[in-house]
Amino acid sequence: MSTTERQTLARKLVTFMRDEIPLAQSMDLRLQASDEQVLSIAAPLGPNVNDKGCAFGGSLVSAMTLTGWGLVELELRMRGLDCDVFVGESTVRYLEPVWSDFHSEARLADGADWTTFFDTLATRGRARVEVTCQVPGSGEKPAATLEARFVAKRRPAGAV
Repeated sequence: MSTTERQTLARKLVTFMRDEIPLAQSMDLRLQASDEQVLSIAAPLGPNVNDKGCAFGGSLVSAMTLTGWGLVELELRMRGLDCDVFVGESTVRYLEPVWSDFHSEARLADGADWTTFFDTLATRGRARVEVTCQVPGSGEKPAATLEARFVAKRRPAGAV
């Protein structure tokens, strides 16, 4: 799949998120970038601010979770596979306040690979993959991180 086709599919995915997940609409999430390694989703500070004037921790974890989910969903859609994707487990760390618009970046965790994921999905009808997400911080270190295991389960034929 070409970079242009991937970008088009990523845009459609974020539109789907905004249409089908009310939280994504309320957070005003937008596609920032997508390539073979990373999916990045942007969020303005305004609808995601807390009482201190920085980004609400719930918005940070939600953006990272949605970006991680989106990374897995995008790879499935690129292959024309119809699956339910959900987060099975996650750990979040908040490392510094975020005082401006922000974005979340998701990529496969070290040691994870799409080949194993898709081979397992083909064999068992379900598979899991480890994903890492981050909201970049003011310096070299991230402001927040999420380590998550996402699970994909094939939908039965004809299921909605």
